[in-house]
Amino acid sequence: MDFLKSAVASAISKGPPFPYTFGDRVDVDTSIWNLFNGTKREDGSNCSIFSFDVTANKSRLPMARNAVKKLRTLRHPGVIKVLDTVETETYIYIATERLVPLRWHITRKSMSAETLKWGLCGVAQTIKFINDDASSVHGALRVGSIYTSESGEWRIGGFEVLSSMKDDEAIIYNYGSLVPDSGRYTPPELAKSGWDAIKKNPLAAVDAYNFGTLILEVFNGDFMGPDQAGQTKNIPPSMHSSYRRLVNSNPKARVSVGNFLEQGRRSGGFFNTPLIKLTDGVDNLGMKSEEEREEFLNDLDQLSDDFPEDYFKMKILPELLKSVEFGGGGPKVFGVVMKISKKLTDEEFEAKVTPAVVRLFSSPDRAIRVCLLDNLPLMIDRLPQKVVNDKIFPQMVTGFTDVAPVVREQTVKAVLTIIGKLSDRTVNGELLKYLAKTSNDEQPGIRTNTTICLGKISKNLSTSTRSKVLIAAFTRSLRDPFIHARNAALMALAVTSDAFSEDDIANRILPSLCPSLIDKEKLIRDQTNKTMDVYLQRIRKFASTMADTVLPPLNAVESSTATPRMGTPQPSEAASWTGWAISSFTNKVSTAVGEITAERNAASNLARPSSAPLTTESRKPPGTASASALHRQAVISPPATSARTSTSSNANDYFHDADTGPVEIDIDDGWGNMEEDSFFDAPADASKAKAMGGANPFEDNGEPDFAGWLAAQAGKKAGGKPLPKGLAKAANGSGSIRPVSARSASTGDGVAAAGVKKAAATTAPKSKPAAAKKIDTAPKETGEDDGWGDGW
Repeated sequence: MDFLKSAVASAISKGPPFPYTFGDRVDVDTSIWNLFNGTKREDGSNCSIFSFDVTANKSRLPMARNAVKKLRTLRHPGVIKVLDTVETETYIYIATERLVPLRWHITRKSMSAETLKWGLCGVAQTIKFINDDASSVHGALRVGSIYTSESGEWRIGGFEVLSSMKDDEAIIYNYGSLVPDSGRYTPPELAKSGWDAIKKNPLAAVDAYNFGTLILEVFNGDFMGPDQAGQTKNIPPSMHSSYRRLVNSNPKARVSVGNFLEQGRRSGGFFNTPLIKLTDGVDNLGMKSEEEREEFLNDLDQLSDDFPEDYFKMKILPELLKSVEFGGGGPKVFGVVMKISKKLTDEEFEAKVTPAVVRLFSSPDRAIRVCLLDNLPLMIDRLPQKVVNDKIFPQMVTGFTDVAPVVREQTVKAVLTIIGKLSDRTVNGELLKYLAKTSNDEQPGIRTNTTICLGKISKNLSTSTRSKVLIAAFTRSLRDPFIHARNAALMALAVTSDAFSEDDIANRILPSLCPSLIDKEKLIRDQTNKTMDVYLQRIRKFASTMADTVLPPLNAVESSTATPRMGTPQPSEAASWTGWAISSFTNKVSTAVGEITAERNAASNLARPSSAPLTTESRKPPGTASASALHRQAVISPPATSARTSTSSNANDYFHDADTGPVEIDIDDGWGNMEEDSFFDAPADASKAKAMGGANPFEDNGEPDFAGWLAAQAGKKAGGKPLPKGLAKAANGSGSIRPVSARSASTGDGVAAAGVKKAAATTAPKSKPAAAKKIDTAPKETGEDDGWGDGW
């Protein structure tokens, strides 16, 4: 083999330029030619090269030259296409389109009966042209002289003895018997009387006989000799009668190949098949009328999956795509394109179909757009990501706002197909903006499908926008009047539970689900219970990992003197939450003394000067506790600076705001004025907290120094100048100055408390009660708000 290649290369170097490169040798039937695969040096395209060695076959040189001449002059679609020829004293080369011997397919039985009929029909058309139009005789028609092109079409070669019957010195008379294996295929009259007998019989008689033997060979694999002619094994029954007339021993009784073709094309004939009709009509598909195109497409629908793949790739597919784009073929033709495309490799699909698909997405035809979206799942794996993201999606988004509901709906559904081919920037930017619009669509089905779509693409959303977008979309769908939209939201929430934090679940999702528990539709109520179970299990699991309390433990010394707190259950009281709550009240009755006045309550929010010293005066024995005192004692525990309380932080008395310090709870106003919408969305109002007295209104987490404030007011009234900070006049009227305990001033214990109370009633101007701090339950701002909440 290597020697042969080197010899060929050496011969080429000594002869005229031949711009083709020899490749592997191809096995063929016995022939005067050697066949090689080749490539064109200019562009690397495939070709085949027939090589004839003049030195080794001088006796057959006229046959080789006749083949070159006839191939160059006889032009027909069924004849091998010649690219170039070179002839020297030592060799003859013929460069042709890339070919595969038909014998390969026949030996492997790789063609269906319908494909064999299609191929025989093409050969019959070519032989009819040679006999009738060119007035010539092929003389060597057999499987060995037929090849298949890259498009799968059958091509006729073997023109070594092809002769015009108008030529008295035709080569067939002298060289017909020198064709390899001519003994098996020679018609009986020529085997008996010689090749000159052609002149005495009809011109088409020789090729008609050889066409009959070709039919037998194609369906059975081999033709062994004249004795086998006329057998009908494996030949389609519809051909039997006409086939026998082809191989009739009497040349004058034989039917010509042209007549055989005509019989086959009759209505119900053996050549009247969808595949053959498709071949005849595909060339001028764009010029057909609506009725003719419909008939053509019906023939396509009848095709089975065993059609000749190469022919459809190379011939049918380009014509169909042109018909869709420019000939008004419409969605039905594109459906056939997709059927054929299944047989394409990824490279073939990208080269032949992808450019047309990109152009079709820009078409204003809504029917084409819907057809493209319907067939998108069939081709999405073949489309490169860059093509989808940069070319198809920008054209596709117009469907989100189309006036036709069917286009909007199909566009939303198509998101699930293309989501894997879109960049993160496209998904979290442009796509979500369009889905926000379709979630408010006037068509309930489109709103429902948008909710389903968001649930299925949740994993493709970025973590910074996922929970914000999904919560906004799903909770709004829970209020949709369309039952299936609400149900879709519930199911979407159930399958996307991992996308939300425990804070979002407890503060936003579960409260939104609660109204659906009493929905008018049982379907919604049942689904709500299932969805809530998912989130409650999640919350319970998370809560089980939390600490029992965030309060620091009390040490042994302080715990012996500290007053029990209402908000801290004791171990012995854990059996019932009502039990420990009641016992906390009863334990505190003996410690609640004095009276609670409205003025003291109103002024208790004022800040004590940070420099005011704490009193060391002992308290008087506790008096009788009123109901209001009990309530005050229950809501506000002793300050951390009191001599009788511990120094631990009063977590049960105040909510601690990160910016403003402790804020006293006003339960009635905080919950009574809370509206449904502002409950979750109201921003934190830091300005109200600042009005309470600065960043740290109560030093050491204590209560306001009400007594100090009253003393300062009395000093201003008496002398026009405030007393020094931390000092107050004695309540007994002695005129001496001594420190006042914040504890005694706030509870009313002892003489000092009485004096403070009297001073407040007689000298202090009535101050307007400060507004109580409301609970701010809005989620803390993270600084990453990109407006998705408002958009949804």
